[in-house]
Amino acid sequence: MAEALITNVMTVDVEDYFHVQAFAGVIDRSQWDRYPLRVEQNTRHVLEMFHEFNVRATFFVLGWVAERCVKLVREIADAGHEVGCHGYAHQPIYDGDEKVFRQDVRHAVGVIENVLGRRLRSYRAPSYSITKKTMWALDVLAEEGFEFDSSIFPVVHDNYGIPDAPRFPHVRKLNEGGRITEFPPSTVRLLGNNVPVAGGGYLRLYPYRVTSWAIEYLNMRERQPAMVYMHPWEIDGEQPRIPAPWRSRFRHYQNIETTENKMRQLLGAFAWRPMAEFLDQSSLN
Repeated sequence: MAEALITNVMTVDVEDYFHVQAFAGVIDRSQWDRYPLRVEQNTRHVLEMFHEFNVRATFFVLGWVAERCVKLVREIADAGHEVGCHGYAHQPIYDGDEKVFRQDVRHAVGVIENVLGRRLRSYRAPSYSITKKTMWALDVLAEEGFEFDSSIFPVVHDNYGIPDAPRFPHVRKLNEGGRITEFPPSTVRLLGNNVPVAGGGYLRLYPYRVTSWAIEYLNMRERQPAMVYMHPWEIDGEQPRIPAPWRSRFRHYQNIETTENKMRQLLGAFAWRPMAEFLDQSSLN
């Protein structure tokens, strides 16, 4: 593989296996505390893996997790990673209105900033739920002090996506003169469509050589950074199996045993940094 000259962005959505949208139909939020908490051990394993490869990343922490795992949030920051916000209750934005969203963001920010003693700059919506119907959420984020967002996936999907959105980092001008810098999850153009790559279920579904080719293509041919994302539960083959519909179980568990090995290969093959650091040093700001 030719050496990539562009630094990419590595991100982790810090949530547990029972928080995911795939299981929202069978696990109510009021039941979350009944499930064994595995996010601490799994996130620490991710931190150890990143330390091994001298990689720093952005960890988008769910407020619900930060409330129960205070020490973990401090460990993430103390290891040199950026701590971002993933909302509080992992509720897709389109399941509520502007008032509900603002309350969720403020709740999460209050919890996380109280732990860290510093301002949060970056946000990622649960399930990439900033869509054409919820673009108003960007104005809320800017009003609440966020500078950077990674919530708009430029793909066709049943739960998220704006397929004609820009594929690479860009500044979005908002109402009242506001602005926010968007860093979308990575896609490659094939046959006139944006194909998602390099994160979550797509990382698990594709063979490693497909993911590495896609990142190299973005870096070397398009001269753009890749945005990779993962969840701590994706390296946990021993997590409880949730009795959910087949499609939900496929999305959550498919190739879960391959994630750590693929991540290790990616960490060693490419250059990485946190999202805010990358955008601070880009020509966009």
